[in-house]
Amino acid sequence: MEKKKAIFLDRDGTLIVEPPDTHQVDSLDKLEFLPGVFRNLHLIASRLEHELVMVTNQDGLGKAAYPEETFRLVQSKMVKAFKNEGVCFKDVLVDRSVASENKPTRKPGTGLLTGYMKGDYDLGGSFVIGDRLTDIELARNLGAMGILIGEPSRKEEVERSGLEDHCVMIAQSWDDIASFLVFPPREATLSRQTEETDIFARLNLDGTGRGDISTGLGFLDHMLEQIPVHSGCDLTLKAKGDLHRDEHHTIEDAAIVLGEVFRKALGEGGGTERYGFVLPMDEALCTAALDFGGRAWLEWDAGFKREKIGDVPTEMFPHFFRSFCQHARCNLHIEAKGENEHHKAESIFKCFARAIKLAVKRDNLQKRLPTTKGRF
Repeated sequence: MEKKKAIFLDRDGTLIVEPPDTHQVDSLDKLEFLPGVFRNLHLIASRLEHELVMVTNQDGLGKAAYPEETFRLVQSKMVKAFKNEGVCFKDVLVDRSVASENKPTRKPGTGLLTGYMKGDYDLGGSFVIGDRLTDIELARNLGAMGILIGEPSRKEEVERSGLEDHCVMIAQSWDDIASFLVFPPREATLSRQTEETDIFARLNLDGTGRGDISTGLGFLDHMLEQIPVHSGCDLTLKAKGDLHRDEHHTIEDAAIVLGEVFRKALGEGGGTERYGFVLPMDEALCTAALDFGGRAWLEWDAGFKREKIGDVPTEMFPHFFRSFCQHARCNLHIEAKGENEHHKAESIFKCFARAIKLAVKRDNLQKRLPTTKGRF
């Protein structure tokens, strides 16, 4: 039987705003929800199989300074608000002690969570989400993954506490948390060695347009640098080839690895679409239509008058894209015209990159594959 998974959620500072003076939400007028928490928890609850469990320390609850009735009034209002938005908690676990008592039920202790530690739950596939280091310590003690709510500067705080191996994310918002949990990063790394070439590639489809390209061919580097800049993907591609023979193997194998790393990062194709793009560059004009649909095909209509542009033979451009299509398993139609051969080649790679940007863009509201077949 498949084990269950859970998301253990802190309350104050995670679901609702924690007052900076009293650190207790002890009246309805102090009840304020974190921005985006409703829509994002609803998205998480509807897309993931994880149970939602609230785990909270409420210092001195039930004593004169913090009456039970006050807590229940706020708690019931909060839980009802979440329920109205389709978010239900399987369990609400409250520790009433204060830190000086050092009770095992107080986070980061696991005393409240023994029922989840008996083997029915995959704690390694579960998460703890909170705004304090004690929440990350709880993740460590459970063997779960921790998500800390806060500014990126808190990374130093996490590292000083030796918790970096247990904190998988520092999130500035609930939008960030939902994107991470529901739509994990689409990344891939690939190495390919033959007697002719040694190629390494790393790709992050959800990057910021950073590129690190080195193939030994200056003009090819210039063309490939267009891909991260204009697609928004992060791409590293390092190639060493038998250039003392000619350029063919290096260009072909770079395209093979580039296609394979795109296919690996895309997985089964969720989030892909069918798009075209038209891009002018001075007198040159290129149209590129791209479909990461699982079938390989290249239609090429771009003649060149020069034998070489820089150190790249122009006959290798269609061969590069055909190799990419075969290994990315995509359809690609390219049509380009122009007088300046450099402009024409560059417009092709820029247009190709812009088509990639559209094709791999995620729609966070849609999880299904864009195909009537149900799979690519």
